Amino acid sequence: MGDNWTTIESDPGVFTELVTEMGVQGVQMEELYALDYESLQAISPVYGLIFLFKWRSEQDDRTAVTESEYLGKVFFARQVITNACATQAILSVLLNRSDIQLGSELTNLKDFTAEFPPDIKGLAISNSESIRRAHNSFSPPQPIVPEESRLADKDDDVYHFISYVPVDGALYELDGLKPGPIRLCEATEENWLKKVGPFIQSRIERYAQNEIRFNLMAVIRNRTGVLEEELASLEARRAALLSTSEEGEQMEVDSGKVSTEDLASIESNIVRVQEGLHEEAAKKKRWHDENVRRKTNYVPFIFQFLKLLAEKGQLQPIIERAKKLPGKD
Repeated sequence: MGDNWTTIESDPGVFTELVTEMGVQGVQMEELYALDYESLQAISPVYGLIFLFKWRSEQDDRTAVTESEYLGKVFFARQVITNACATQAILSVLLNRSDIQLGSELTNLKDFTAEFPPDIKGLAISNSESIRRAHNSFSPPQPIVPEESRLADKDDDVYHFISYVPVDGALYELDGLKPGPIRLCEATEENWLKKVGPFIQSRIERYAQNEIRFNLMAVIRNRTGVLEEELASLEARRAALLSTSEEGEQMEVDSGKVSTEDLASIESNIVRVQEGLHEEAAKKKRWHDENVRRKTNYVPFIFQFLKLLAEKGQLQPIIERAKKLPGKD
């Protein structure tokens, strides 16, 4: 059961729906195009980062943390099967955060495997029917199922996902192909976003001469919830200002003096947040529509359409015209 995992696309809409299908609440993925602290802080709270790169065999002189040092503190699972690294990288973030609503399935998995060694944790993940089903739901339909899966050779592009997450006062790199977590530096919830950038940038620079295909995603709190809370706070402040006597120039708000001149600023921020909510709604609708298309098997429709064209005598002329297109022999 654990050996038939398929590759899935590195896409924030795919990953967001994937974690939702696994029962996680209040979490989404956001694609990042910059590593500076300001860009990361703008989408906080950030629970962890997931980095996709073209894998290549190389020597890593860094020493992994021993099992006795991290067991019970860091959830680390070895990747024991192919194609599961995307979901495993996501789980490496989710299962190392106490401030995420995991849902019953992942909570039970985390509790059940807490004292297991990393390879057994990896087996538990790969043999979880619900996790595998959620993962495979995003695989493209296969019109022809091969009898045997071909292993990747040296000419194939092989991509791999790893995670960066703060745990117990330190920043860790979690890679299921390593024997254990890599402890990068001391870090807290308040400063880890300032510290993580150079480590990812260093990895990118090692490949920079012959590889430009990277992808970085942040696991963040659902932006709609964050913006709704900010909007409620702004509207409460506006209501408090509007309810004051016109004779008073200042009032107490949240135990501090707030001038009535702040009203214009509050109104401006309300408009900004409302626009952000509209953008999030449009983005999530787009993600939903794209995921529906990803999961739809169009092969029967195509076969039926080609059959109808052939019955009407229209298929062969189309084939002949296609042969005459530029670049066709």
